[in-house]
Amino acid sequence: MATGKNIRTYFNGAWHDGDIPVMNAADHGAWLGSGVFDGARFVNGLTPDLDAHCARVNRSAKALMLNPTVTTEDMVEITREGLKAYPKDAAVYIRPMYWGIDGDTTAIIPQPEKTGFAICLEEIPMAPETASVTLTRTRFRRPVLEDAVVNAKAGCLYPNNARMLAEARSKGFSNALVADAMGNVAETATANIFMVKDGEVFTPIPNGTFLAGITRARHIANLEADGVKVHETVLGFEDFHDADEVFMSGNMTKVMPVTAFDDTQYQMGPLTRRVREMYWDWAASTA
Repeated sequence: MATGKNIRTYFNGAWHDGDIPVMNAADHGAWLGSGVFDGARFVNGLTPDLDAHCARVNRSAKALMLNPTVTTEDMVEITREGLKAYPKDAAVYIRPMYWGIDGDTTAIIPQPEKTGFAICLEEIPMAPETASVTLTRTRFRRPVLEDAVVNAKAGCLYPNNARMLAEARSKGFSNALVADAMGNVAETATANIFMVKDGEVFTPIPNGTFLAGITRARHIANLEADGVKVHETVLGFEDFHDADEVFMSGNMTKVMPVTAFDDTQYQMGPLTRRVREMYWDWAASTA
């Protein structure tokens, strides 16, 4: 079993028990934010879409002008080797990451020929099936590509998400429903968002202001295969006030029911339950 905080770290070609140091103070990623990561899950012996998450971290690295040094296939193999130290019933968060080490003559642009790489495995329980969240509006918005590296899962984007969460919690809610630059709904502060109306499912259309998640795509595919109509479209906040069900989609929890958006209340409805069932049925079928 992993030691420390049930964390294992892959660095410099080997697995290490614990949360070992991997970055130096002068590394570009430490002081100029050139770090990207991804997140997959190990749950009940399953690693759903692990290959897709490993492929995305390599795309994210390129978006930050970093040279990815580990192929998707090798990253999957390294991760599976590291997971052997955990019991099958463990819930583990899988976090591959890259960061810049040296900058150019201005120090600002990371030099692509030297890139740091690590994988962090951290035992984090899945949320119980009874868990839910409440949402509220926030004054902070999702940026656009001209403002930020929204085409990557980059650590430098997350302080903005933290501001959203802090504002929501100060108002007595657990998360925020967030607008894009045009004022339309984009996602929440931590995950993609879906709503149900009259038996059909709606989700904001990807417009370059947020990452259309791997788990989001899996839910859409499962719903369509089950005969449910899914609309990727422009949605406003009033659409969510008028919804029958609302749920969040993200790798950390896969499906999370929403029980309130400001003064609008929801129940965890049948389609939300069905989405969760279909996801884990699909995951088991790929084992």
